[in-house]
Amino acid sequence: MEERIRAIIRESEELHGRISALAPRIGQAAELVTGALSRGGKVMFAGNGGSASDAQHLAAEFVNRFQRERGPMAGLALTTDTSVLTSIANDYSFEEIFSKQVRALGRQGDVLVGISTSGSSKNIVRALEEAKSMGIVTIGLTGEGGVIKDLADCAIAVPSGRTARVQELHILIGHILCELVEEESLRGISHQK
Repeated sequence: MEERIRAIIRESEELHGRISALAPRIGQAAELVTGALSRGGKVMFAGNGGSASDAQHLAAEFVNRFQRERGPMAGLALTTDTSVLTSIANDYSFEEIFSKQVRALGRQGDVLVGISTSGSSKNIVRALEEAKSMGIVTIGLTGEGGVIKDLADCAIAVPSGRTARVQELHILIGHILCELVEEESLRGISHQK
């Protein structure tokens, strides 16, 4: 068992070493989010399963705080309202659960972060398509496969097809994004004084 544990850790370490190549995309995402927030927009997050948890986690970091004391930033997880989710899935289809919320809640100048380890989740694809049609900037957090990396305005594709490893890196990337946006938010406040 210990050798299996070590093998999993080595695999994760190797993948962590490879994501520094994603730094330009992560920086681009941070600039897109910072710009939207500075103009009064919001950041919406959507994902399924573990990615739904990541969406909620990251939205909470924006609304509350990440590491430093600052005012709340407009973050919204589209994964949390069970009445909305189940009514859309029941009356229409599961593929529409996020796109209808984007249509109802999104505005031009907002950002939608679609999280899909496969890069092919149909409800995330539909939400990104809806967002783009509305002038909402789209960011895709994906693994190495799927269509989202070609659909999103800024795609951050972890170079792995293993769901667990991709999810581990998604939360690291999400935390980097939170830290960069928080720092820019605080820098903006200090420039206003």
